[in-house]
Formats: sequence, structure tokens, C-alpha cells
Amino acid sequence: MHTMFRRLLTALVLVALAAAACPAADTPTTPGTDNGRKWRIAYYEGGEYIDYQKNFVALLHGLRDLGWIAFDEVPPQQGEGVGELWKWLGTLGSPYLEFVPDACYSANWDDGVRASTRAALLERLKGKGDIDLVLALGTWAGQDLAVDGNTVPCVVMATANPQKAGIIKSAEDSGRDNIHARIAPERFLQQIRVFHDVVGFRKLGVAYEDTPAGRTYAALDALEALAPELGYEIVPCHTKSDIADKAEAEASAIACFRQLAASADALYVTVQGGVSERSLPELVRIALDARVPSFSQNGSDEVRQGLLMSISLAGYKYVGQFYARTVARILNGAKPRALPQIFEDPPKIAINLKTAEIIQFDPPVDMLLAADEVFEQIEPAP
Repeated sequence: MHTMFRRLLTALVLVALAAAACPAADTPTTPGTDNGRKWRIAYYEGGEYIDYQKNFVALLHGLRDLGWIAFDEVPPQQGEGVGELWKWLGTLGSPYLEFVPDACYSANWDDGVRASTRAALLERLKGKGDIDLVLALGTWAGQDLAVDGNTVPCVVMATANPQKAGIIKSAEDSGRDNIHARIAPERFLQQIRVFHDVVGFRKLGVAYEDTPAGRTYAALDALEALAPELGYEIVPCHTKSDIADKAEAEASAIACFRQLAASADALYVTVQGGVSERSLPELVRIALDARVPSFSQNGSDEVRQGLLMSISLAGYKYVGQFYARTVARILNGAKPRALPQIFEDPPKIAINLKTAEIIQFDPPVDMLLAADEVFEQIEPAP
């Protein structure tokens, strides 16, 4: 059996094990009220980021499928934030959930705003008593809410490694009764192994912000752990990511791609503020001109737009269902800490054949057979 197929089969086994029952997982997911009162939901993010928006939308679809809210389609969103989406949720009239109008918080990727927003939100959670559950999107939000004195249930979403970031104690135990954070321990190891199986790179270029959060987003622990085993060298380039000036972050990513395209034989494109729908076309062009294979850490949307390959997230469907079941069980009485946190996305290979043609890369036949998403053209962002 080819190595890549073994990687995928191993991942499928991990998905099944992660879904194994535990006592709290038997808590029902059926919709209900808090003794006749709607459950009051708040939202907190480190800043606007498309991955947060996509995870949130996937959660909403999952809650809809469980019967907690009702809608046909989520309205098309402009930009990467959730402000307009939050207002729209207030019009749904769910008998079970209230998305509290003034409880959508963002730190706007600004340290000063983060400090004041964190203080205001924690004061509200401790003193006002008008929030029953917080959706915390990203590492900043998770870190700010996983603190002593906060007892309101918090579901932390869309973090690269919540354990490494200090949000949770371990994959098996969040360490706090009110905190739950999904973790996928094998996700980045799986990505890197599959990319190496297919491409066989010797020098892997990685652009990331040289901060604890930036190194976590880039999965440097996984990259460094596998380097001796697979026999590759990490070629780093430091960007700016978690900053308020998105144009500056994007420019730093573009500059790093130019540097790495000339010094590495493959690119691992990580989740960060400078890799956006605005910058991605230029990042793709740089990789194509240099004929360098690229792997999207973030999923198949970036492959559609011209990166070579990824392990796709199936439109965030499965992780959205996982978050929805978690929220439903918490509202039905389960402690966040008692619920399973490990959830590995079912592995789905995505590849762009037009990109492969331009960089003169001949994909292995077994990779094409394993691919769930095959793009024949480079498409613009929607």
C-alpha cells in the first residue's frame, strides 16, 4: 500500500477514535430553552479573519441541522468580519437562542483594543450575568477567556493548537470546567507527511510571524519534529500577521514568498493575517513563476485559487457539525470540560491540475485517485 494511502487511512481511524463515546457525549443535542428563556450567546474574536467567519458559518449550519435555528441560506458576506452576520442572526427569531445584539466583540488585531475589550467582556461575564455561552474565535480570544474568575461556558474555535497556546491543559482535558477547545493533534503532521510523500522536497519554505502565536499558527513544532525523519530543511521567513494594518501584513507575506521562492523547493502556506483573498493571487503568481510546489495549510479554497494541493476541510462541514454538537450539549447541561476535544477532519485531498501543469509537476496517479477535489483551472476568489 502506498505511503500516502496509509496516511489517509490512519487519519480516518483517528477520526473514528475521536468520536468514541464518553459519558458527557451522551448528553442530547435536541433543542431546548433555559426554563422557558432563550440561551444568550456572545461572540469574541481576535480580529477579522476569513477562517473565523467560515468556522462560524459552519457552526450556524450545524445548529440549523440540529433544529436550534432556522434559515435557508446564510447571506453572502462582504469582507472577513461577522458584524453584519451577527445583526442578521438577530432577525431569525429562534425560540431557543438569542445572539445578543451588543455581545459581538473584536480586538481588531490591536494590543490596546484587545486589553480593553478583554477587560470589558470579562467584567460583563462576571458581573452582569446576561451571557450563557461565549463563542471564542482564534487564539487571542481563547487565551483571554481561559482565565481564573471566568465561569461562563466558552467554546474556543479555529485555533491552530490550543494546548500549545496555553488555552487548554491537554487534548484530553481543558483544565477548566467552563472551557472547551477543539484540537486536532495529527492535523499538521498529516499535512506535512502527505505533502512530502507527493513532492519529496528537501528545502521547505515557511513564512510566519516570529511570535509564540505565529509559530503556533505555522505548526513549527510539527515541522521541526518531522524534519529529521523525512530529511528536509526548514527555510524560514518572518512576516507580520496579528496587526491592525492588514495591508502591511499582506505586503510582508508577499516579500517573504519572493524570498522563499528563490531559496526553497516547496512552500508550506500557513494560516496568517498576510495570506488573504487580496494577497493570494500575488502569492500564487510568485509560486507559479518559480515553479515551486505549494501546500495550503488552510484548505481547498486556496487550492482552487492556485496553490498546488491541500488536505481539504470539506467546506468546514464536519468541523461545523462538531462545534454544533458541542454547543448543543453544553446548553443541555454538559460541562465543556467533560466533552471530547479531539476532532480530526476527515482527510480529503485537493489538487489544482492547472497549477501542476504550469510548474511542470506530474502528480502521481495514486494521488489523483485519492483526490476528492480536483480543480482544472485557477479560479479567482468568490
